[in-house]
Amino acid sequence: MRVVFVLVLPLLAGGCAQLGYYTQAVQGHFAVLAEAKPIDQWLADPGTREDLKTRLKRVRDIRAFAAKELALPDNGSYTKYADLKRKYVLWNVVATPELSLKPERWCFPVAGCVDYRGYYSREAAQSFADSLSSQSLDVRITGVPAYSTLGWFNDPVLSTFIEYPDAELARLIFHELAHQVAYAPGDSQFNESFATAVEEIGVMRWLEARGDDAMRAEYIAYRERKEEFLALLSTYAHQLEENFNRPVSDAEKRQRKAEIFADLQQRYAHIKQAKWGGYAGYDRWFGERMTNAHFALISTYHELAPAFRAMLNKEKDLPTFYQSVRKLAKMDNAARRKALSAYLPPEPPSQNAGIETTVIPTAAMQ
Repeated sequence: MRVVFVLVLPLLAGGCAQLGYYTQAVQGHFAVLAEAKPIDQWLADPGTREDLKTRLKRVRDIRAFAAKELALPDNGSYTKYADLKRKYVLWNVVATPELSLKPERWCFPVAGCVDYRGYYSREAAQSFADSLSSQSLDVRITGVPAYSTLGWFNDPVLSTFIEYPDAELARLIFHELAHQVAYAPGDSQFNESFATAVEEIGVMRWLEARGDDAMRAEYIAYRERKEEFLALLSTYAHQLEENFNRPVSDAEKRQRKAEIFADLQQRYAHIKQAKWGGYAGYDRWFGERMTNAHFALISTYHELAPAFRAMLNKEKDLPTFYQSVRKLAKMDNAARRKALSAYLPPEPPSQNAGIETTVIPTAAMQ
């Protein structure tokens, strides 16, 4: 999972705890920048591994394609490479109440409110997660391979994702560059769904121009598995919501919650073998202790993507599309949702109520 992690330089808000969080964020990011050297320098160094040189040349090609063919920012981002010598660049902490899927939110200057807190140290993330767990919250820590500073800094290519398959590498770079195009403070769902829509159209165009049959087939298989994975989580998230809204005791809700988690694990094991031929790419997600926090951000990256795709189809070209998205980013949340809904055809009437269902969830659903 990728996220926007905005570094707030003027450390003016909050008390000591907030100041400590900002300090680790700034120090962590500048430590990453300190490790970054121009890609050309890595390529000219005889000590650089040949396989790494091949990956870095691929990044240069992807970066040039992003600027020329996708009209994404043509700046210093992803022109340097940093070897961090760790698996993730940072770790995110997500938390929800025990009997709700609504994530806790934290608010910062410039970035607005977000549904996670990022730490450059796994130990610091664990310490914060423990403090939330002591409040009877469901908590999850997830490793993050990449993030965007929204153009405030030139984000480097990182060792945490350089080994991704070509299409995955292109997808990630397109996504992170999209965050530099438009950003709505406090609306993670809008920001991530927009970047997801850009990455999707970007990868398809990149594969048409640069890919071969094997690469296209691999990416199609990846997309199909991802869609099935998201559909699976959406189904069980709906079951959890129904359970939490039942007029029964908390003890009964907890028992049903455990049953839903167990059923989800069994369903995943079946799909993995029967449909994916043993593909283990989601094992880490299912290998963790299951919590509500696993489901908290499902809609963040994908719920609004259909509206953005429809918007792009209407606007025809990417620069015009980006301009329209930037206008949306300046609106308040309610106006933004209404404007996005206008790009989608109305859903068929509900058979139960005889009225149209809501196309796009409000901020309360984030």
